[in-house]
Amino acid sequence: MILLTGATGLIGSTLLRRLTGRPEPVRCLVRDPRKLGDQRVRVQIALGDLTDPLSFRHAMRGVNTVVHCAASIRDQPVGSIEELNGVATWRMVQAAERAGVERFVFFSALEASRFSRARFFRAKALAEQAVSEAGVPATILAPSIVYSPGDPFLTLLERLSLLLPAMPVSGSARALYQPIWADDVADCVLAVLDGEDDGRERYELAGPDTLSYEQIVRIALRSFGRRRPVVHVPLPLTRLALRAAQVVAGNAVFATWDEVELMEVPMTSRSGTADAERLGVRPKPMRAVLGAG
Repeated sequence: MILLTGATGLIGSTLLRRLTGRPEPVRCLVRDPRKLGDQRVRVQIALGDLTDPLSFRHAMRGVNTVVHCAASIRDQPVGSIEELNGVATWRMVQAAERAGVERFVFFSALEASRFSRARFFRAKALAEQAVSEAGVPATILAPSIVYSPGDPFLTLLERLSLLLPAMPVSGSARALYQPIWADDVADCVLAVLDGEDDGRERYELAGPDTLSYEQIVRIALRSFGRRRPVVHVPLPLTRLALRAAQVVAGNAVFATWDEVELMEVPMTSRSGTADAERLGVRPKPMRAVLGAG
C-alpha cells in the first residue's frame, strides 16, 4: 500500500494518475475527497490534513511506502508555512516510523536552506533534516520550479495577459531556475518506487534549460500566443500592493509576499539533469512542453 499526500496538488495529481494504473493499492490523505475528481473511485481515502497528526496515524495503517508531496507556500488559516511544511513533515515521518513504514519519499525543494531569505525554503530545510534523522529509509527529491500546462501559476499569467496591456514582474526577475515538467517529476518518483535509483538519499530534479524568471514569463506569453511588454515592478511597491490586496481578499488573494519572495531565490542544480537521468528520465525543455517554439 502506498500513501500519497498532496494528491490534489500539481505533482501529486500528476503522480496519482500514474499510480492508479499500477497494481499496488493507493491511499490518499485528503481534506476534501471531491478534489480528487474521477481518481477518488480508484483510491482508498483517509480524511485528514497536515494540521492533524492523529489522521497521519490512521492513514499509515497497512502502508509500506509514503510519498509526501503535500506542502504550502503561503500561510493558511489552519497553520503557518513553518507548521505546514516543517512541523507537519516531522510529525508525519515520526508516524511512519511508528507504523513500520519501509520507505518514505519526501518532496523538498532546490536551494532549501535554514539560512534562506524565504520562509518556505527554511521550513523545507528543517523538514529535510527531520526526514534524514528519522529511522525510516528515506529518499528526498528536491526539484526546481515544477510546471505543467494549465497549472495555477501559468493560468494566473494567462489571465493577467488577457486583462493587462503589459505583464508585471516583481523586482529584477533575474533569479535563475531550471524548470521541470510535472510529468518528468512523476516519472522520477516511479523510478524511485521501482528501485531504479542508485541508493542515493537525495536527488536534485532539474530541467535542461537554465532560465531567469523573466525568461519563464516570456516563454509562457509565447505559449499563449500573446505579445505583451514585460514591466518590472519594484519590490517595495510589490510588497505594499500585495499586503493591501491581502487585507481586502484575505487568503483568497491571488499572490502573497511570501510567494513573490520565492521568485527572488535561484533554484538551480550544479549537476543539471544528471540526477533525473540517473533515474532514467530525460526532462523535456519548457518551450517544447508548452509549445512555445
